[in-house]
Amino acid sequence: MPSITTVHESLPYIDADPTPAERAAAEALIAEERALVPDDPHHALLPPPPTTTRFLTPLLAAELSRLSTAAAEQATTDTDTTTPRKPLPKLSALDLTRYEAPTPPSPTALAALPRSEAAQQLQAALARAYTSHSYVASRRAHLALLDSYGKNAWLVGNEALEGEVRAVERELAETRRAIDEVTAQRREMQDGAGAELRGLEEAWRRGVGRVLETEAAAERVRREVLELRRRAAS
Repeated sequence: MPSITTVHESLPYIDADPTPAERAAAEALIAEERALVPDDPHHALLPPPPTTTRFLTPLLAAELSRLSTAAAEQATTDTDTTTPRKPLPKLSALDLTRYEAPTPPSPTALAALPRSEAAQQLQAALARAYTSHSYVASRRAHLALLDSYGKNAWLVGNEALEGEVRAVERELAETRRAIDEVTAQRREMQDGAGAELRGLEEAWRRGVGRVLETEAAAERVRREVLELRRRAAS
């Protein structure tokens, strides 16, 4: 993971606010520099985004594929005005067919079959009915347990979550307090050093002005020397 080493020097309590022209020029330079390097959608100090394969189970993938296929078919039929529009299928999160009793074979169909095959069909229907009964019985027992003990477990879980929320809120308040203290210290330091910085800036400007004046005077002297040499040679 790359580290961020850029440091932005800012003296908001000493420097004057930029003018609209200066701000526009700075934004133009920033846009020009950003055009050279593509933007990274993820911050360098943040962990990589989670992959979808971790949460996308095969059953969920099959259900999403079914819905996307139905949506594509509906988009195709929308162009045909003669065909009535079909509603999109809903997510089959609850399969109600598992709670329905299986339909046994009809006596007429069984009479037309050999005795062994009819017995196999009846045995298969009985096995499916037993499986459905066992599933419904386990669900009833589960619901009964939830009715008896689920409320207390839910309240205990809520209390634990409330404790975590209170801890996070305390940490947030402490962080904000630390930020306020750092901001106050920063302002105090900049206010204390403001006069010295302004004096140094003014001295630097005077020094630069004197250097320019010295260079201009040296250029004049050089031209005068060249002119005197030209006259002496003539």
